[in-house]
Amino acid sequence: MKAYSTFIERALDAGTLEKIRAISPNFICLFFSPDKADSPVLRELCAAFKDVPVIGCSTAGEISDTKLSDSAISLMAVNFEKTTLRIAGEVIESAEACYEKSRVLAQRLQADDLAGVFILAPGLNVNGSAITRGFSSVLGSKVSISGGLAGDKTSFSQTYTLMNGAISENTIVVVGFYGEHIRIGTGSKGGWAPFGPARRITKADGNLLYQLDDKPALDLYKQYLGEKAEQLPYSGLLYPFSILEDDQSETGLIRTILDVNHESKSLILAGDMPEGKMVRLMHADVDQLIVGAENAAEEAHLDGMDAETSVALLVSCVGRKLVMADDVVEEVEAVQHVFGPGTRMAGFYSYGEICISDLTKEAELHNQTMTITLLSEAP
Repeated sequence: MKAYSTFIERALDAGTLEKIRAISPNFICLFFSPDKADSPVLRELCAAFKDVPVIGCSTAGEISDTKLSDSAISLMAVNFEKTTLRIAGEVIESAEACYEKSRVLAQRLQADDLAGVFILAPGLNVNGSAITRGFSSVLGSKVSISGGLAGDKTSFSQTYTLMNGAISENTIVVVGFYGEHIRIGTGSKGGWAPFGPARRITKADGNLLYQLDDKPALDLYKQYLGEKAEQLPYSGLLYPFSILEDDQSETGLIRTILDVNHESKSLILAGDMPEGKMVRLMHADVDQLIVGAENAAEEAHLDGMDAETSVALLVSCVGRKLVMADDVVEEVEAVQHVFGPGTRMAGFYSYGEICISDLTKEAELHNQTMTITLLSEAP
């Protein structure tokens, strides 16, 4: 297994092309700034490797090894020596279609030797929880499921996915990894802390939250935000919800606000908000977010892995990036500290992360986490 990762910020130079071709890649991931979606450099990359499976998405920030950018293309090219790959995509017309379209994708990839799937989905007008349920309903718990939702900086206007040169605003793309030699480790951790009282979800429909404790959700949320309520939905990234366990002793899945509806006084979240569950608001401590990233890497770490022949795909939430500001590179450095400098890394800041939950033991949509997919091949 060989890998090459780099940033491409302007033109695609001959030296970069030569380094990519030197490893004879059979898989390429491209995480790109939304302003690069229709750029000549992205089209040139796809044309140069039109016979190689290529997937990607737009971002709220790009990661390449321990470097970060807001206006580049992060490239990860991999040559798997003993692993077969297949990619597939499905157009989704609405959030309500996410479950069935994800089932269709999973069925297209399903096989006895399927070891894992890596999913890239649009970041807007989707229900990430429905996407994970769709894949899980077909693939079960023995197949690794991970990935993330595309980003659009902090504009929440237009996100893109990429498959074999085709850019789309409404297509879920996925790659499947097959064979007995591929080894996949995943980890997803947050580092956020709860504050304020627990509130019960008294009216919700999927990812639409209408009432907390029988009060309009938007009104109650604005009370907590104070002056920051004027900056919604942007400011909602800084104060997500945590869905509590039934005994309220432990925080569970975190949900980020993607938009608000002033007419219905509701909140639109990245994933489901189940009626009857208790939730609490969360806030961040930079040091704890960095520890969370380190813990995610430790969870994904594979025993006996060879760092020189491993790659890590990082999906971290845009909310973490906003909170950590200039310190955000430290969470990426924390991940590399666990894996070692030989592991090539690429990734992006997202509108949602997909990974197996250590609480439910099923694939879930996460928000405000560092989520890692580590890929290696056994001898």
